[in-house]
Amino acid sequence: MTEHLTGTRPLGVSARAKVVIPFMVCTLVWSSTWLVIRSQLGIVPPSWSVAYRFLIAMVAMAAYARFTGARLKLTAREHGLAMIYGVAQYALNYYCVYLGERVITSGLVAVVFALLVVPNALFAWVFLKQGVSRAFLLGSAVAMVGLVLLFSHELSAAPAAKVAIWTGIGWSLLGVLFSSIANVMQAARTAKAIPVASLIVWGMAWGTLFDCVAAWAIDGPPVLDPHASYWLGTLYLGLIGSALAFTCYFVVIRAIGPGRAAYTSVLSPVLAMLLSTVFENYRWSAEAAVGGGLSLCGLFVALQARQAASPRR
Repeated sequence: MTEHLTGTRPLGVSARAKVVIPFMVCTLVWSSTWLVIRSQLGIVPPSWSVAYRFLIAMVAMAAYARFTGARLKLTAREHGLAMIYGVAQYALNYYCVYLGERVITSGLVAVVFALLVVPNALFAWVFLKQGVSRAFLLGSAVAMVGLVLLFSHELSAAPAAKVAIWTGIGWSLLGVLFSSIANVMQAARTAKAIPVASLIVWGMAWGTLFDCVAAWAIDGPPVLDPHASYWLGTLYLGLIGSALAFTCYFVVIRAIGPGRAAYTSVLSPVLAMLLSTVFENYRWSAEAAVGGGLSLCGLFVALQARQAASPRR
């Protein structure tokens, strides 16, 4: 008897209730973090902003792991997995996000990240032997057409602006790739054997180490912002946007699988675009509205199809 692509069995009422709260927490929090990241751009280079964020998150997660009694001692193989996962998720992924938001609005970056389900499915097909249905491919194609329409207004601007926008899209897509690598690694058997808090804290530790080394090599010694708003934003991103949100996301993934957990990447951009409209004065065109709707509808179809597909033998 085959299971759904997510690799999980249907949840009962009580178990489903325990998933709803962490699911909503990470969805709502990540809807706001795109906008807060935008406020971090300025005096401090993106590389050091990422490093500060995950240094704070790592300390918080270490304290949480100690408080809950989670084991912090990992085997060499588990450390290897935590290192690759941590560098991909907490270093390369977020560095690309910060660079992307230097050029395009936070809401648009969030919409690009809604495409996360596409590489997730492809990597799961290749590495986890999980099937991909025709409906999933069709839904993904519709989502990509929608994404092109969403950016059509921006890309019709002056040539110099057009190059900058393509650069922002490119950085965002690269961030999607690194995030997908980390997400698929969470579904590996070795990762599931590690307590949630333990994997996150060591992943953040390796990621933060990489962040600091790379930041020093690229941008020189640490740069400090004298404004309190920067550090309040960094605390929010570290404690709420990272330590809390990733813990909730891991709970969701381990309860319902990475396929259905990816609904967060569809819901978050909707709220992120609304916040971008209010705080960043994003102006909607007819093409952008249609494109945003197509992207979300296509991804919804893709996720539904992906959930029902059978594992590839």
